[in-house]
Amino acid sequence: MPRTRPRHRPDLQPLAAKVPEIVVMFWVLKVLTTGMGESMSDYLGSVSVPLAGLIGIGGLWFALRLQLRTREYRAPAYWFAVMMVAVFGTMAADGLHDGTSAPYPVTVTIYGLLVAAVFTAWYRSERTLSIHTINTRRRELYYWAAVFATFALGTALGDFTATTLNLGYLDSALLFAALISIPALAWWRLNLNPVVAFWSAYILTRPLGASFADWFGKPPSISGLGLGDGTVSAIALVVFVALVAYVAVGKRDVQGVAGELAPARQPHAHPHLHPHLPALPHAESQTLGEDAALQGSPADG
Repeated sequence: MPRTRPRHRPDLQPLAAKVPEIVVMFWVLKVLTTGMGESMSDYLGSVSVPLAGLIGIGGLWFALRLQLRTREYRAPAYWFAVMMVAVFGTMAADGLHDGTSAPYPVTVTIYGLLVAAVFTAWYRSERTLSIHTINTRRRELYYWAAVFATFALGTALGDFTATTLNLGYLDSALLFAALISIPALAWWRLNLNPVVAFWSAYILTRPLGASFADWFGKPPSISGLGLGDGTVSAIALVVFVALVAYVAVGKRDVQGVAGELAPARQPHAHPHLHPHLPALPHAESQTLGEDAALQGSPADG
């Protein structure tokens, strides 16, 4: 009698946390991918809109399929997925604005509501938004939905400040650089919930990186340096591949065992917490137990 394939695929369930530890390189790569996503999307769109759509949708599908089929965090698969979400997220934000002629305040509001809806659904389902709990398929799907929503929101925010507020690309980048320091300082000095600090900074990295990419690539007539979106994309891609190779070999961004398989609302001590550091890289390294103790905070509610 021939064997039938079981409908449940336990071989695809995570064995460990599927996202990296929050170290300095995480933020470097995150900002880099946001800028690269912006410049690549704009360059592909200038060459051919159908080609851009094919690469954006097809690349996103392939990258997420590859990431979801891994059973633990692997730097090449994870960061390739982030890169494609960055490209597609830019296309989604620009498409809503260009396709419907909706002004940037409207698109910012729409994607802001989408981010809030994803976080609300995620927390109601899992009772935590900590990235150290990404150890089930459902939590991973929530995570990638949040990543996409924050990328689209960040794209709209960057365009809003650069064009609607007439700040230009460089001033927008400096504005978001200042804004991203607020959750860092609030976590460091004011004991801001680490989950709130992480996601606040995560959202702001998108317009920060995109504004710098636009400043480098766009022509001087619209406040850019005029290097070209294609040139900026190529340079960013080379740096991106080198940095991903570096973290893949070093494996210093792999989460520790103590945080990997902890069930929701069960306290555990995380061995990698460094509360004395005056920045966010380790801020989200708090554990589920600490998240549960902070469930009364605004972001966890």
